Amino acid sequence: MSEDGERVADRDGGGVPGEATFDAIMEKFADSPSQQAVIRLLLERGFSVNDDGRVVSGGIEIPNTGIAREVDIDRRVVDATTDAILADDQLRRIFQNISAIPSLMDLAPVLDLTVLTVAVRDADESGIVAAVTGAIADRDISIRQTITEDPEFTDEPKLYVITGDPLPGELINEVREMPFVHKIELQ
Repeated sequence: MSEDGERVADRDGGGVPGEATFDAIMEKFADSPSQQAVIRLLLERGFSVNDDGRVVSGGIEIPNTGIAREVDIDRRVVDATTDAILADDQLRRIFQNISAIPSLMDLAPVLDLTVLTVAVRDADESGIVAAVTGAIADRDISIRQTITEDPEFTDEPKLYVITGDPLPGELINEVREMPFVHKIELQ
């Protein structure tokens, strides 16, 4: 930040942590589609890279062979990717601070929860989460979790709302009629 409070980009264009975009991160690995696959996996799963260059989830180490197998590459590519992350101050800040959040979506049938999936027309439109969760809250339905997919990670981002109670038909119709809604699904 400058003295007058304005955000100032670092010389490498990264700016403050959190201003890095997915495209900017991937651009750093433009010459290696295999390393880009590793980066995408780390971001999608919320895996961190510790000071030793090991991929971790919390304090649990994820073997490089497992990462390599998942994205169908050689283990040495994972090593090269984590080395590159640690060598770049911006990437180091990102990948040493990322974390995974457990999702209730797959557990919903077991826990008798309801999952409302909302596909939107334009994920950059503001107020989407507020409109959907507000309509649910207006009916005194408990929301257990909300998850939004980042438009930089997926072509068709969705909002997932997991509730403790079934959703009534009139609420489903209300959400379906919201101008930003492309499609909804109920589980």
